[in-house]
Amino acid sequence: RKDMVAAMKAKDKERKEAISSLVSAVKKAAIDAGCRDDIPDEMANEAILKEVKTVKEQIDTCPASREDLLAEYKTRYDIFMEYAPKMMSADEVEAFITERFADVVASHNKGQIMKAVMPELKGKAEGSVINQVVAKLCQA
Repeated sequence: RKDMVAAMKAKDKERKEAISSLVSAVKKAAIDAGCRDDIPDEMANEAILKEVKTVKEQIDTCPASREDLLAEYKTRYDIFMEYAPKMMSADEVEAFITERFADVVASHNKGQIMKAVMPELKGKAEGSVINQVVAKLCQA
């Protein structure tokens, strides 16, 4: 919210609107969960990641001829990424999985590994990265 006020004072309309949409997304998620005043960090991060995913899809589906829209989406994406939680790299995910789930990894059953790992890594690493690491571990 402080950043939103700073953007208002600087008359940076794009930044203010992007931050405002993030704030409202987090508030909506909190209201839906029934914790309007005391919003847990995990819930805020989840809402932010959802907004990041939405704007990423907008960038991917935007026609190349609409350069004005594309520029707006990219600006919004960059601003959202400032507030998004840092994602784990493939190496960090692999280390985490081999350390915490060695018994499940030994089975080489991709479905079981994903089932065990996803609740722990949700919001900490991208699903596609987790999937690649698990596939690699199953081949080993």
